[in-house]
Amino acid sequence: MRIKGITLSAIPRLLAPQRVAFDRPLHVFIAVCDHYEPMHGRPARHVQNARVERWVNGFPMSVAGLSDANGRPPQHTFFYPGDEYDAEHVDQIADLCRLGFGDVEVHLHHRHDTSQSLRDKLERYRDTLFHRHGLLEKDETGQIAYGFIHGNWALDNSRPDGDWCGVNDEITILRETGCYADFTMPAAPEPCQTKTVNSIYYAIDDPLRPKSHDRGPVARVGVRPPGDGLMMIQGPLGFDWSSRKRGLLPRLENGDLLPVRPPSLKRFWLWCAAGVRVAGRADWLFIKLHTHGAQEANMEMLLGEPMRRFHEELRQFAAEHSQLKYYYVTAREMASLVHQAEAGHAVPAAGPVAADNVNNS
Repeated sequence: MRIKGITLSAIPRLLAPQRVAFDRPLHVFIAVCDHYEPMHGRPARHVQNARVERWVNGFPMSVAGLSDANGRPPQHTFFYPGDEYDAEHVDQIADLCRLGFGDVEVHLHHRHDTSQSLRDKLERYRDTLFHRHGLLEKDETGQIAYGFIHGNWALDNSRPDGDWCGVNDEITILRETGCYADFTMPAAPEPCQTKTVNSIYYAIDDPLRPKSHDRGPVARVGVRPPGDGLMMIQGPLGFDWSSRKRGLLPRLENGDLLPVRPPSLKRFWLWCAAGVRVAGRADWLFIKLHTHGAQEANMEMLLGEPMRRFHEELRQFAAEHSQLKYYYVTAREMASLVHQAEAGHAVPAAGPVAADNVNNS
């Protein structure tokens, strides 16, 4: 049984957020994972161009003078959809990222695929990003590694109607084609939401059944990741009791950055209270946020005053709470930090920017 995409078994954890104390050492890693779709709505070419140009020209200005505990500006990870690939636009975003403002990873909307057709799509797009655009990185085995977000939330054929995927062994295909971590969740209030919430864990595939990422072994200090598991990094999910619909029901907090739900210190506390961490490392918190940054209304918020105000308020709050250190990271760096936590490492002296390759733990 589900309530707006959330299973009843998950509700107790959503109703009991973690207590967060800012009077003791706390390291918070923040990654904004953008379902970046310049072709959204299939507008005219000049509209698509304007969307990309606004990011290329506007993002550096929007974060000018802002920095985290290591003096690094806010980072943005563009999960660019392979099904909407445009070489010119990818080149422009890649140039922005090479200036030190983020990274590009793999996003894909697909439906009615077979295992082989999905594998072909992923390998072809992965190779294009790496060889043509100089994006992504190779892991220690020499394989091109990528982060992934599934379009329409339907990872591993998880929609109840079977649409927007069709492949029950998608977890295996992702892992075998070089996916270092999935960043799709949370999906709530969509029905693709997993039973597992507010967690970093490993999905073990059952190739004959959908939604193998519904649960899995959690990432834990001192425990090596399972060789057949795909890392799942979830964003925060809970209830915001300070904001209620019709004055009664709490609004859902799912880490989505929207004009009607811009980032704020209040939301930051909720994100921290979700307690997304590696088990055994309570002083490291992982905040994976998501947005659709190519949509005009969202751009107004992300590149304008609301987002900048949040960064400035966070900087002021950290200045008043010296035990709090926050870091702007890319999706790839966040995955690397998970592996470092599993291995029992301290925060690198030079910060997350010095993190090891994501598959080296």
